[in-house]
Amino acid sequence: MARLGYRAAFSFAVILGSVVGLSSLANAEGTGKNGVFTIHNDTDDNTVTGFYTNDGSGWSTNWLSRSLGPGKSSDMQFSKPGGKCKQRLRVGWKGKNGGEVLDDPINIDICDASNVYLHDNEITYD
Repeated sequence: MARLGYRAAFSFAVILGSVVGLSSLANAEGTGKNGVFTIHNDTDDNTVTGFYTNDGSGWSTNWLSRSLGPGKSSDMQFSKPGGKCKQRLRVGWKGKNGGEVLDDPINIDICDASNVYLHDNEITYD
């Protein structure tokens, strides 16, 4: 697995783990190259509150419509085809006082990512 930093130039639509969403994603072949990938909260105690990308034109709005608790996953899909593979990613975590704490941005080649794993102090992908 590769260590990541990330900001995306793509607009994304979030598909939150429903049966309908999962069946449509299975047809998209499940790789970043095809515009589909899954983020996984691989922590024991932390909640993901934000997922942001930047393609060089500024940070996206939060892709998540709901928080992602420990051990949970969310399927993601680019809303526009043909975007840049090299992205910057930033993750927001629920702070102790309820606010959002942002990780340092990391770079990723989203076309190589089918799964993005959000750990306590790093991000990996395969």
